[in-house]
Amino acid sequence: MSTRSWSAIVGSAVLLCIGCNSNTPEPVSAEISSAELRLTIARMATDPFLQRFTLTMHVNSMSGCSSSTELFPDTGYAGRRNIYQAAKGKVYVVGQYDARVIDSQNCRTSLSEFRSLDRDVIFVGSFDQDEAKHWRYFPAAQRPELPFEKR
Repeated sequence: MSTRSWSAIVGSAVLLCIGCNSNTPEPVSAEISSAELRLTIARMATDPFLQRFTLTMHVNSMSGCSSSTELFPDTGYAGRRNIYQAAKGKVYVVGQYDARVIDSQNCRTSLSEFRSLDRDVIFVGSFDQDEAKHWRYFPAAQRPELPFEKR
């Protein structure tokens, strides 16, 4: 095989790898000081080429409790999770297709219907991908609340 052929094969492999999603978890954390919680949402690719990810949320309280929950997967640019501080120590984690309520007293997380969520809440921030498609947390002071697209 000629040098030119090898160069073409290696170049193609490099381009292919650059366009691939890594199946290494991308954990990103945020301190929700008003609720004395640390939220971590780990994103992991399930497809090497498409924007498909599993999302796992870990909750840790300053009082020592912890929990872990699988969130609705990101099946194509729907991974963003908005975080809200609600009354009575509750924290809402709201996605395009699911809403979770965290009780900061015992770290219990429950799936909730959108219509049952309180409307009088404070936007804290969001977990989302940046322009380079890296998973990260955006505090409310850095980026305003973004509405979800109706599909």
